[in-house]
Amino acid sequence: MTSVLFSPIRLADLDVANRIVVSPMCQYSANDGVASDWHLTHLGMLANSGAGLVVAEMTDVERRGRISHGCLGLYSDACEAALTRIVDHCHRIGTAKIAVQLAHAGRKGSARAPWEGRGQGGTAPPDPWQTIAPSAIPFGADWAAPRAMTQDDIDAVRDAFAAAAARAVRCGFDAIELHMAHGYLLHSFVSPLSNRRNDDYGGALEGRMRFPLEVARVVRAQVPKGTPVGARITGTDWVDGGLTADDAVVFARELKAAGLDYVDVSSGAITADAQRAPTPGFNVPFAEQVKREVAIATRTVGLIATPKQAEAVVAEGKADMVALGRAFLDDPHWAWHAAAELGAEVARPKQYARAAPKLWPGAGYRD
Repeated sequence: MTSVLFSPIRLADLDVANRIVVSPMCQYSANDGVASDWHLTHLGMLANSGAGLVVAEMTDVERRGRISHGCLGLYSDACEAALTRIVDHCHRIGTAKIAVQLAHAGRKGSARAPWEGRGQGGTAPPDPWQTIAPSAIPFGADWAAPRAMTQDDIDAVRDAFAAAAARAVRCGFDAIELHMAHGYLLHSFVSPLSNRRNDDYGGALEGRMRFPLEVARVVRAQVPKGTPVGARITGTDWVDGGLTADDAVVFARELKAAGLDYVDVSSGAITADAQRAPTPGFNVPFAEQVKREVAIATRTVGLIATPKQAEAVVAEGKADMVALGRAFLDDPHWAWHAAAELGAEVARPKQYARAAPKLWPGAGYRD
């Protein structure tokens, strides 16, 4: 039986070898947004993970858009030079395509790295900054209130996304992704729980989508037509009165009309107390609905851990791609082992070829 998970997929003009994506995972190891040697090692390792596509971590379009002081950015020449070096490295030594996820943390910014006591916890990190959001509503009880964005703020952030997209193209990334989920700025505009504006950027869903769609259009205009542009969106806020899967369908349809090539359906994190269902593949039903009703290339993410689980999601037509995050941190060669389990072939560097199951009997003794 042929594995569907290991079949190729084409996004715009980009040919991706299989349906496995390394999800963007913040490393909190940059210096004023500038990628470090940690990123070179981390992404270089994942470029040889066997995944078809690796998405570099949430990369912020302006300094105040970072989650923490250690977050990656693409808002300066130094940021661009560092990421160009890393993309060149990954292309030279790796087998995967490399994408970047552009974002703005909004009211979830000015926080600490996880190992410093994640979030704000009642006290801001050293050298804090004023966060911005659609409305002056804090993320949680122990978080500082953001400043409600003015029209000048909206224009500046939209321009920052466009500038970062142009930098990403110059860096050589194979695809561009916009982070419109997890409670960050663009998601906070779409959700009624965080957007209480009474101007053109608030009110009904049409108004709440307006700014993210403006961002999508200016980014699309900066990126060559053949280079895929996608977005991570939310399937549900997991809070009464928040966004639902039906809203995700409407949003995905509008993003497709704006020229985007795919969506990655995630969920939650719009407020500090939002609780998702802790079940494997908990976002799959939302992705399935979006794929069915919008006919756009669709990815899903969230507690996808085993090869058979990932295979079933794609083989049953519930999503076109699956993204795994912590599974790849735990096992950077997850896709190699998945290929062996599913009877598929996966590219690996020639230096590691002798560890392939057909050449190394010890591969069959993995627990």
